[in-house]
Amino acid sequence: MLDKENTGLIVVDIQGTLARLVHDSDTLILHCKKLIKGAQTLNLPIIWLEQNPDKLGSTIQELDLLHDNHTPITKFTFNACLSPEFVEAIRAANKESWLICGIEAHVCVYQTALNLKELGLNVQLVSDCVSSRTVTNKNLAISKLANQGVNITGLEMCLFELVKDCRALEFKDILELIK
Repeated sequence: MLDKENTGLIVVDIQGTLARLVHDSDTLILHCKKLIKGAQTLNLPIIWLEQNPDKLGSTIQELDLLHDNHTPITKFTFNACLSPEFVEAIRAANKESWLICGIEAHVCVYQTALNLKELGLNVQLVSDCVSSRTVTNKNLAISKLANQGVNITGLEMCLFELVKDCRALEFKDILELIK
């Protein structure tokens, strides 16, 4: 079970025109925005990644809420764990569990999630907060990650798992997010 005291969120490469080209992009963007707001409500650390932003563009405007107390980590490798700045941010956050969302599911999200798992971390892929240009590639990534021991969760599932109790101070805010 996820615990808000020991969980963080990784937002992978939701940027430029690619964010508009992935399968069901409007839903992906809406769900990622809710996940980020939920993480902020629960005071989870958020690590925000951008793949080669000079070429791909910056994070989309709908996710401007990331600018509150966060700076993107620029990367050039598909696997963010090959970026020393990312690995340092993971270590500095000192969390054992990481939710991961973003694009593309079968490239950067897949490689990063798998490597985080190999580093001994509990990785939870938020399945309705990832996408690829084709649904086939999204589903392939989810299937392969699940077969390799990465936990699969959903937006509502992980937020309620983190809140745990309807009497929690954050419950009403989280409930408003998912309505």
